Amino acid sequence: MSSALITTLNLNGIRAAHRRGLMEWLALANPDVLLLQEVRAPEEVTEALLGPEWNVHTHPCAIKGRAGVAVALRRDGQFQAEGEPRVGLSPDEPDYDTGRWVELDLVGPTDLTVVSAYFHSGSVGTPKQEQKMAHLPRIEVRLAQLLDQNALVAGDFNVVRSELDIKNWKGNHNKSAGVLDEEIAFLNRWVDSGWSDVVRDLAGPNQGPYSWWSWRGKAFDNDAGWRIDYQYASRGLAQSAQRYEIFRAPSWDARFSDHAPVTVEYQFS
Repeated sequence: MSSALITTLNLNGIRAAHRRGLMEWLALANPDVLLLQEVRAPEEVTEALLGPEWNVHTHPCAIKGRAGVAVALRRDGQFQAEGEPRVGLSPDEPDYDTGRWVELDLVGPTDLTVVSAYFHSGSVGTPKQEQKMAHLPRIEVRLAQLLDQNALVAGDFNVVRSELDIKNWKGNHNKSAGVLDEEIAFLNRWVDSGWSDVVRDLAGPNQGPYSWWSWRGKAFDNDAGWRIDYQYASRGLAQSAQRYEIFRAPSWDARFSDHAPVTVEYQFS
């Protein structure tokens, strides 16, 4: 038996996260696979900041300073890349959809396809929400294709699934982007189709655990958070999930991102 730690993390900009202590956390957490969102940097910058211990595969956004996703593998770790990454969901994506989806096939204790995904955040009543709602069906098509493989789709989905995933459900439900029924329906439909929301399955039907808190006000101190960072596993992989950890910084000013790293341990025979 062997086990592997897979972490998904929205960096909110790798340069800022690096300044705020990303590498200190990374040395302690020691994941085997790191799925990153909102990298906001070209590949050479990401490689330089993560250092020589990591093999990095990125998909930057065509719009400078926005989005960007990456898969990073420890050079001496259990998993190695097989082939080149696949980026995007269609060959003719508009610029605002780039930097949001990167797939990589891995070989190691098990053959595995991993995806680092960054969904649009949206904003009710604006073109940003229209972009989000146009992107979600394209994601759904790809998820259906991946479901029968050994696959993990993880990242910042920018949508809660239920009132368990947000502290202030009543104040946000069908009022704020990420808490609209039409968005939530996508995430729940994917679970109904056979994908496993790994952290929810391990945590059970309890409030939280949250993965994002606004930088503003007392959201972090009051634990007024949202659970919008997910690991969705295909049927076979889901059965190997053993435990999860969401790293919550000890204080507001000790955070290196407004998102917490979400780590799951998978055990392979």
